[in-house]
Amino acid sequence: MKNNNSALIALVLVQLFYGVTFTFANDVIDGGYIQPYGFILFRVSLAAVLFWIFSLWTPNEKIERSDYPKFMTAAFFGVALNMLAFFKGLQFTTPINGSVIMVTTPIIVLVLSAIIFSEKITKLKVLGILAGLSGALILSLYNPSTRTGDHVLLGNFLVLINAASYSYYLILIKKITAKYHPYTFIKWLFLFGTLFVLPFGYKELSVVDWSSFTPYIWFSALFVVVCATFATYLLNPMALRKLSATTVSTFVYVQPVFAGIIAIMMGSDSLSVIKVIAASLIFLGVYLVSKTPNPQPDK
Repeated sequence: MKNNNSALIALVLVQLFYGVTFTFANDVIDGGYIQPYGFILFRVSLAAVLFWIFSLWTPNEKIERSDYPKFMTAAFFGVALNMLAFFKGLQFTTPINGSVIMVTTPIIVLVLSAIIFSEKITKLKVLGILAGLSGALILSLYNPSTRTGDHVLLGNFLVLINAASYSYYLILIKKITAKYHPYTFIKWLFLFGTLFVLPFGYKELSVVDWSSFTPYIWFSALFVVVCATFATYLLNPMALRKLSATTVSTFVYVQPVFAGIIAIMMGSDSLSVIKVIAASLIFLGVYLVSKTPNPQPDK
């Protein structure tokens, strides 16, 4: 009998870190301290250093030569294309549009899992996807933004590329983490990811005035590296060893809830009945998709 509680807790922490990160990352970028691609290079390269230092205390596994292309492919979709498309997309579209498009991730993963792994799409999972999607849409569209984004169609397309890229990444690492320990996989993921991001972010990072950073900006930037990158990319593969890629991706629905809670705590938003209903639908969706069939008794 498998206990999935630890995996579910890990996924909740991932979304909590991501929810907080929107505030911190925006303060760093909007304040002009680091440009988007430079911030991505800062984030990925420093996280890579942390992963390799951390690996000194973890089991040393030998990587088969034929698996290195798989590691590089995962790094391209899960680190480089994923982050670059998302940050660039948010420059052209509105946050509301971006958040709505992001909730397509579980749907993409569900389809890809059915194609690649022949994973059965049960009625319960479909119901969970629909419930979570409905809640996320209600929460995102309750107060539509009046901001007009430049090149909205391009921005929406880039955010969709990000969602598809991350979805395919979850599919890819399901096989890799079944063969290698997550700690082994993740250090190579970020090493290759740094190489992919380097050409895009080097120029922006090289002109950063580090002396202008206030204590809060340093805290914000390091939080993104340590919590929203180092911790989340460790927790996701660990969760995938116990849960399906569809279940893991569905937890993106929880992110708007945490973002809303944080906004309320900071006094920039308020609680309402419609938001409680939306949050309830989101958690119902997560529960239904994470619910696994009763195991068959051993013969």
